[in-house]
Parts: sequence; structure tokens; C-alpha cells
Amino acid sequence: METNTRRRWKIAAAWALAAALLLILLVNVAARQLRPLVIDALGPRASIDDIAVTWRGLELRGLRIAAAKGWPAEDELRAARVSVLPDPRSLFGSPWRIARVRIEGGYLSMLRTREGKLKVVPALLDRAPAKNDATAKSDAFALVIGRVALDDSALEFYDATVSARPHRLRVQKLDATAGPIHLPALDQPIEIAIAGQLVGPRRNGDIAIDGQLTPATLDAQIDTRLHGVDLVALQPYLVKASEAGVRSGTLDLTLDAKVHNKRLHAPGRVVLTGLELASGSGPFATFGGVPRQAVVAALKRDGKIDVRFTLEGRIDDPNFSINENFATRMASSMAETLGVSVTGVVEGVGGLVKGLLGR
Repeated sequence: METNTRRRWKIAAAWALAAALLLILLVNVAARQLRPLVIDALGPRASIDDIAVTWRGLELRGLRIAAAKGWPAEDELRAARVSVLPDPRSLFGSPWRIARVRIEGGYLSMLRTREGKLKVVPALLDRAPAKNDATAKSDAFALVIGRVALDDSALEFYDATVSARPHRLRVQKLDATAGPIHLPALDQPIEIAIAGQLVGPRRNGDIAIDGQLTPATLDAQIDTRLHGVDLVALQPYLVKASEAGVRSGTLDLTLDAKVHNKRLHAPGRVVLTGLELASGSGPFATFGGVPRQAVVAALKRDGKIDVRFTLEGRIDDPNFSINENFATRMASSMAETLGVSVTGVVEGVGGLVKGLLGR
């Protein structure tokens, strides 16, 4: 009996070894076929120090995609190392599949234009098709990426909607995952998980984003958490140019955003702690649309300001602005929290402006 048992174990081990070798061979063959496609996909502004096919797949070292003229950063994308693990199923028919892309020591810059459009790696994603739309869709190269992971990376977000010169927010120690990603349609939900530190002039705060997004329809369910974020870094989002500035303080934020049929519903909560305002400019000075004196009095009484709000609107409405909507909701909620009635004033001014603009 023991001899038969040993024989069966040897046979099983031999089959397992053969299967592992076959899998390595298939991965290697798939990686070799994938190599020219990756080089072509990166575009003319890309450079790579080294690209190799290993038993684990494809490995790129020293990847850089230089930014075009007018971009607020020098690079759109950088990575010390990118590991691409092909899916052997790609050998047996379309679509092409990549099991995993892992980016180590990465850097990514993003731009939110004055029109509110988010641009990410335009060298890859903003290429205009050479043919008409119908032909381009039929000839589109289909690719499914199971999972993209960023380890110990950095992100710089430039926002041109809040200042003449795009305001920069930097996230460091960034770990993120996303997938599956169906290209080029992007019509399937993508699970995302992001964690990192939002850099501030005086302190760094924690940021966490979890949920899912379908880029083609813009349907989304995303939970955002900020903790201990430096208020000075977020100053353009909290105050207008004519208002008193922020000297110090921290922000905690929770925002549960849902988008369905392009309608946004996002209840949230903001807690401002240790807020210190710059000197006011007279009795009519404001902070976040609320009289500065009321804010100072609340800080002296409670030591913090706790505000609940809800963002709502159609994201495809050209008159809907997240920035303006957030500012209005914050002003209204802060006024109610502090016992100051400015809701009617805000709504009245908003109606007057829309009337003047004919909207």
C-alpha cells in the first residue's frame, strides 16, 4: 500500500510540475507577444531604460512619459518599475488579457481644467482615432486588465477651477488598486481602493477612497475619508479671494457619493479643528460665506466646527459646478450650525446671478 501511495504522490507531483512549467511557458510566450504592443501603446513621449521578458511576465524599468507643453508638471507618469503579468488566455483569442499590472515607485500627475474636465495621462488616453468613429470602434484593440496596483507612489493633482494658476495637491505614500479595467469601452464597474497622505505646509493628513466607478456611464459609488488634513493646503476650496484666509487648523471629512443616471447625491460631514483665521477686514468679513465673527465665537465656545451637508445635482448640467455647490452647501450648513441665517441671502444672490446671465 505504501508503494502505491508513493507512486501516486510522484505522479501527482510530476503533473503539478508539468502544469507549472506549462504555465510559465505560456506566460513567457504571451509576454513576448505583448512586448511590442506595450511599446506602441505608450506613445512617442514615452521612454524606458530597460524592458525585459522574465518568467513572471514583462518588466519595465525607468518608465517615463514626458508631459506636453502647457501641462503643469514635467511628467505625466513615472515609475521605477512596472511588472506586467499576462493572462495565458490571451493566446487563445481576443480580448487580450493582462492579469496584473504592478507599479512600484510611481508618480502620476492629474489636471482638472478650468472647464472641470479631469485629464489623466493624456498621452495615452487622449489620442484621437485616425479613422471615423464607426470604423475606430470596430477596429478598437480590446484589452482587459484584471488589476492595477500602485505601491509607494505619489500623485499630484492640479486644479485650475479654484485659482488662476492650477492649485497643487500632493498625495505621497500612495497605495492603490483598481480593476478590472475593460479597454477601450470602460463600460464595466472598476473597483478602486486608494490610501495615502495628503501633504500640507504644516502637517500631513490621511486620505482613503474606496468604491467603484464606471467611466463610460459615470455611475459611481465612492466613499471618501480625510483625517487630520492641513487646512492651509485646502484653503482655495474653503475661502474666496475676498475672504479672510486660514493660518492653521485641520479638517476631517466624510463624503459618501453616489452617481446614478448622471445624478449626484453625496451626503457628507466636515469637522474643522484648531481653526485659526487671518485678521479680518472689517465687520463684514466672512469665512466660507459665514460672518467671521460668528465663526470665531463658535471656535471659542466649542473649539471646533462640525458641519453636515449634502451635494446634489446633475453632473451633465453645464450650470452645475461641484465647487460652487460645495461652497453654497457649506455656507448654508455652517450658518445653520452657528445660528446665523444666510441661506436666503445665498439663494437670492444665486437667483439674481442666474437671471442676469439668462439661465
